[in-house]
Amino acid sequence: MTQALSVSFAPPGIQTAPDDYFVYVLPNDPLARPLLEELAYEYSSRYAGLVDPEEIDREMQRYPAEAFQPPHGAFVLLLRNGEAIAGGAFMRHEDPGTTEFKRIWASRQHRRQGLARKVLAELEAHAVRLGYTRVFLGTGPRQPEAVALYQTNGYTLLSSHDFGEDEPPGVLFEKYLVTQNGPHAATPGTIA
Repeated sequence: MTQALSVSFAPPGIQTAPDDYFVYVLPNDPLARPLLEELAYEYSSRYAGLVDPEEIDREMQRYPAEAFQPPHGAFVLLLRNGEAIAGGAFMRHEDPGTTEFKRIWASRQHRRQGLARKVLAELEAHAVRLGYTRVFLGTGPRQPEAVALYQTNGYTLLSSHDFGEDEPPGVLFEKYLVTQNGPHAATPGTIA
Protein backbone atom coordinates (compact mmCIF):
# COMPACT_ATOMS: atom_id res chain seq x y z
CA MET A 1 0.00 0.00 0.00
CA THR A 2 1.35 3.43 -0.93
CA GLN A 3 1.02 6.14 1.69
CA ALA A 4 1.43 9.76 0.53
CA LEU A 5 2.65 12.65 2.63
CA SER A 6 2.64 16.17 1.29
CA VAL A 7 5.81 18.21 1.63
CA SER A 8 4.62 21.21 3.59
CA PHE A 9 8.01 22.67 4.47
CA ALA A 10 11.57 22.56 3.32
CA PRO A 11 14.65 22.94 5.50
CA PRO A 12 16.50 26.25 4.94
CA GLY A 13 18.30 26.47 1.61
CA ILE A 14 16.23 23.78 -0.10
CA GLN A 15 14.19 24.49 -3.23
CA THR A 16 10.68 23.10 -3.09
CA ALA A 17 8.39 22.48 -6.01
CA PRO A 18 4.72 22.85 -5.04
CA ASP A 19 3.89 19.42 -6.44
CA ASP A 20 6.62 17.48 -4.61
CA TYR A 21 5.37 14.92 -2.13
CA PHE A 22 6.60 11.84 -0.28
CA VAL A 23 5.15 8.36 -0.60
CA TYR A 24 6.01 5.38 1.58
CA VAL A 25 6.36 2.16 -0.42
CA LEU A 26 8.41 -1.03 -0.43
CA PRO A 27 11.66 -1.17 -2.45
CA ASN A 28 10.01 -3.53 -4.95
CA ASP A 29 7.28 -1.00 -5.76
CA PRO A 30 7.32 -0.14 -9.51
CA LEU A 31 7.65 3.56 -8.63
CA ALA A 32 11.07 2.86 -7.09
CA ARG A 33 12.48 0.78 -9.95
CA PRO A 34 13.89 3.59 -12.18
CA LEU A 35 15.56 5.29 -9.24
CA LEU A 36 17.13 2.05 -7.96
CA GLU A 37 18.28 1.07 -11.46
CA GLU A 38 19.99 4.44 -11.81
CA LEU A 39 21.62 3.99 -8.39
CA ALA A 40 22.95 0.55 -9.41
CA TYR A 41 24.36 2.05 -12.61
CA GLU A 42 26.03 4.83 -10.61
CA TYR A 43 27.62 2.29 -8.24
CA SER A 44 28.85 0.27 -11.23
CA SER A 45 30.47 3.26 -12.89
CA ARG A 46 32.04 4.72 -9.72
CA TYR A 47 33.45 1.40 -8.57
CA ALA A 48 34.38 -0.07 -11.98
CA GLY A 49 37.59 -2.07 -11.64
CA LEU A 50 37.37 -2.02 -7.84
CA VAL A 51 34.22 -4.04 -7.21
CA ASP A 52 32.93 -6.97 -9.24
CA PRO A 53 29.62 -6.03 -10.98
CA GLU A 54 28.03 -9.15 -9.48
CA GLU A 55 28.91 -7.86 -6.01
CA ILE A 56 27.10 -4.61 -6.78
CA ASP A 57 24.04 -6.61 -7.88
CA ARG A 58 24.19 -8.62 -4.64
CA GLU A 59 24.47 -5.39 -2.61
CA MET A 60 21.40 -3.92 -4.31
CA GLN A 61 19.43 -7.10 -3.42
CA ARG A 62 21.04 -7.59 0.00
CA TYR A 63 18.06 -6.71 2.17
CA PRO A 64 14.56 -8.14 1.86
CA ALA A 65 11.82 -5.58 1.12
CA GLU A 66 10.30 -6.38 4.51
CA ALA A 67 13.35 -4.90 6.29
CA PHE A 68 12.08 -1.47 5.22
CA GLN A 69 8.50 -2.06 6.33
CA PRO A 70 6.77 -0.56 9.39
CA PRO A 71 6.94 -0.74 12.31
CA HIS A 72 10.76 -0.84 12.20
CA GLY A 73 11.59 0.61 8.81
CA ALA A 74 10.49 2.74 5.91
CA PHE A 75 11.19 3.26 2.23
CA VAL A 76 10.31 6.74 1.03
CA LEU A 77 10.19 8.27 -2.43
CA LEU A 78 10.00 11.95 -3.23
CA LEU A 79 7.68 12.33 -6.21
CA ARG A 80 7.28 15.22 -8.63
CA ASN A 81 4.48 14.97 -11.17
CA GLY A 82 4.10 11.30 -10.21
CA GLU A 83 7.76 10.45 -10.92
CA ALA A 84 10.28 9.37 -8.27
CA ILE A 85 13.02 12.00 -8.24
CA ALA A 86 14.71 11.02 -4.96
CA GLY A 87 14.38 8.47 -2.21
CA GLY A 88 15.87 6.69 0.75
CA ALA A 89 15.15 4.08 3.36
CA PHE A 90 15.85 2.92 6.88
CA MET A 91 15.72 -0.33 8.79
CA ARG A 92 16.31 -1.50 12.31
CA HIS A 93 19.98 -1.71 13.27
CA GLU A 94 21.40 -4.28 15.67
CA ASP A 95 21.92 -1.64 18.42
CA PRO A 96 18.79 -0.82 20.45
CA GLY A 97 17.24 2.51 19.53
CA THR A 98 19.33 2.72 16.35
CA THR A 99 18.17 2.74 12.75
CA GLU A 100 20.35 2.34 9.67
CA PHE A 101 19.75 4.66 6.71
CA LYS A 102 20.18 3.17 3.24
CA ARG A 103 20.05 4.20 -0.43
CA ILE A 104 19.57 7.96 -0.11
CA TRP A 105 19.60 9.05 -3.71
CA ALA A 106 18.49 11.81 -6.12
CA SER A 107 18.06 11.13 -9.82
CA ARG A 108 20.69 12.55 -12.16
CA GLN A 109 18.15 14.79 -13.90
CA HIS A 110 17.16 16.43 -10.60
CA ARG A 111 20.48 17.02 -8.87
CA ARG A 112 21.63 20.28 -7.24
CA GLN A 113 18.12 20.99 -5.89
CA GLY A 114 18.66 19.82 -2.30
CA LEU A 115 16.52 16.72 -2.81
CA ALA A 116 18.83 14.29 -0.97
CA ARG A 117 18.84 16.72 1.96
CA LYS A 118 15.05 16.85 1.86
CA VAL A 119 14.88 13.03 1.87
CA LEU A 120 17.39 12.89 4.73
CA ALA A 121 15.23 15.30 6.79
CA GLU A 122 12.11 13.23 6.10
CA LEU A 123 13.85 9.98 7.07
CA GLU A 124 15.11 11.54 10.31
CA ALA A 125 11.65 12.88 11.20
CA HIS A 126 10.00 9.53 10.47
CA ALA A 127 12.66 7.64 12.46
CA VAL A 128 11.90 9.88 15.46
CA ARG A 129 8.17 9.20 15.02
CA LEU A 130 8.96 5.47 15.22
CA GLY A 131 10.98 5.93 18.42
CA TYR A 132 14.53 5.78 17.11
CA THR A 133 17.13 7.95 18.86
CA ARG A 134 20.23 7.29 16.75
CA VAL A 135 21.05 6.90 13.06
CA PHE A 136 23.92 4.79 11.75
CA LEU A 137 24.84 4.84 8.08
CA GLY A 138 27.63 4.00 5.70
CA THR A 139 28.54 5.20 2.25
CA GLY A 140 31.21 4.31 -0.25
CA PRO A 141 34.65 5.94 -0.31
CA ARG A 142 34.08 7.08 -3.91
CA GLN A 143 30.89 9.02 -3.10
CA PRO A 144 32.08 12.48 -2.00
CA GLU A 145 28.63 14.02 -2.47
CA ALA A 146 27.16 11.61 0.08
CA VAL A 147 30.01 12.24 2.53
CA ALA A 148 29.43 16.01 2.19
CA LEU A 149 25.66 15.57 2.67
CA TYR A 150 26.14 13.79 5.98
CA GLN A 151 28.92 16.07 7.23
CA THR A 152 26.84 19.19 6.57
CA ASN A 153 23.76 17.74 8.26
CA GLY A 154 25.17 16.99 11.70
CA TYR A 155 26.51 13.46 11.23
CA THR A 156 29.64 12.43 13.11
CA LEU A 157 32.31 10.56 11.17
CA LEU A 158 33.07 7.20 12.81
CA SER A 159 35.60 5.83 10.31
CA SER A 160 36.76 6.20 6.74
CA HIS A 161 38.65 3.63 4.70
CA ASP A 162 39.39 3.44 0.98
CA PHE A 163 40.22 0.40 -1.10
CA GLY A 164 43.58 -1.21 -0.32
CA GLU A 165 43.55 -0.33 3.39
CA ASP A 166 43.53 -2.83 6.24
CA GLU A 167 39.84 -2.21 7.01
CA PRO A 168 36.99 -2.80 4.52
CA PRO A 169 36.29 0.25 2.34
CA GLY A 170 33.55 2.59 3.50
CA VAL A 171 32.73 5.79 5.35
CA LEU A 172 30.64 5.31 8.50
CA PHE A 173 28.60 7.99 10.29
CA GLU A 174 26.22 8.35 13.21
CA LYS A 175 23.81 10.99 14.44
CA TYR A 176 21.77 11.27 17.62
CA LEU A 177 18.28 12.44 16.76
CA VAL A 178 16.39 15.32 18.33
CA THR A 179 13.22 13.94 19.92
CA GLN A 180 10.27 15.68 21.59
CA ASN A 181 12.37 15.81 24.74
CA GLY A 182 15.25 17.57 22.97
CA PRO A 183 18.55 16.17 21.69
CA HIS A 184 19.00 12.57 22.70
CA ALA A 185 21.90 11.81 24.98
CA ALA A 186 24.74 9.68 23.67
CA THR A 187 23.18 6.61 25.30
CA PRO A 188 21.10 4.50 22.92
CA GLY A 189 17.40 4.31 23.86
CA THR A 190 14.81 1.70 23.11
CA ILE A 191 12.12 1.54 20.48
CA ALA A 192 8.72 2.32 21.92
